[in-house]
Amino acid sequence: MTAPRKPQIALSSEAAPFAIRAERAADVTMREALLDACFGETRHGRTCQRLRDGRAPATGLALSAMREGKLVGTVRLWHVSAGGRPALVLGPLAVDPACRELGIGAALMNQALAAARARGHAAVILLGDAPYYARFGFSAEKTGALALPGPFERDRLLAIEFTNGALDGVEGMIVPTGAALSKRRAVRSLEARAA
Repeated sequence: MTAPRKPQIALSSEAAPFAIRAERAADVTMREALLDACFGETRHGRTCQRLRDGRAPATGLALSAMREGKLVGTVRLWHVSAGGRPALVLGPLAVDPACRELGIGAALMNQALAAARARGHAAVILLGDAPYYARFGFSAEKTGALALPGPFERDRLLAIEFTNGALDGVEGMIVPTGAALSKRRAVRSLEARAA
């Protein structure tokens, strides 16, 4: 007697897996197109963009989610000073609208935060929806006296500490401190935006 065979189930394209890896130079054009699709072409004028312009993301903290050879998600973290204290700013986090039900955003967040913690960073700040980011440990508890270089909604300025007390009593402007892009990389970045 033979054992009953398990029925074979074909995965639909919606169930196809995705992989998260370090961002590559070849991802730039796809990343810029994804960010435009998610945030619009006016995204370059947003307040948090001022913290990223002309800067390189923090080493090892730029991630791409790939599915069937296509970039479907991205997240990057950037070095900043938050009222004189070193921290990271997360953003943008973007997922292809056609893939939003696959858990890509949560996977990118979890991997980015784990990588930041493993690299010894003490805190991460972001501007985003509190109900979404609360599940990752973000809150506005310690950001009330911080400011961004432009308009922002106070209740959307959130932070998570990896080191207890890293943001205790912090106040003042959040300013970029990350490595400046080389002129060549800055030009390529501008060209990718224009494409």
